[in-house]
Amino acid sequence: MNVVVAGAEHGDALAELFEASQTPCFCRFWHFEGDKNAWLERCALAPEKNEAEMREALARPALHGLIAFDGPRAVGWMKLAPRATLPKLRARPVYRALDLGPDDGVLAIGCMLVRPDARGTGVARALVAAAIEVARERGARAIEAYPHAASPLGPHEVWMGPADLFASLGFRRVAGELPYPVLRRDV
Repeated sequence: MNVVVAGAEHGDALAELFEASQTPCFCRFWHFEGDKNAWLERCALAPEKNEAEMREALARPALHGLIAFDGPRAVGWMKLAPRATLPKLRARPVYRALDLGPDDGVLAIGCMLVRPDARGTGVARALVAAAIEVARERGARAIEAYPHAASPLGPHEVWMGPADLFASLGFRRVAGELPYPVLRRDV
């Protein structure tokens, strides 16, 4: 498995991954400005807008996320971006009142997606391990995750990543209460 920083050249592979996973968000939730009902409507009726925005974002020189490949096929995606670029994340009611310190030097894992036929094969672990290395390479001081830590979780509930996986890779709880902890790993 090969994990790379996503760029414009990965737009087709990512679109195929999201379509194969029947996930119409194209990882645009954190950037959508409307309310929950408007978001659900857009995903149901106009997912092509989300795909177009994903491709536009990937064309800009910034850290947007990581993509895992099994040969030429994309099997996983992780939104990995500077925490400051995801203000909607910190505005969510479960995180709003938490003092997480300054955004400078903190990368945030906003979501994860593993192709259904590749689940249970180590794709998520490879993405998180690569995120730690990317954080080091880019001079970040920490990387944060915001998993839903209830148990058991269905596949549609693990989009923020599995809490146990983060713990196994050295992330520790720094804020938040169950089922919405904030996990951090210093790099």
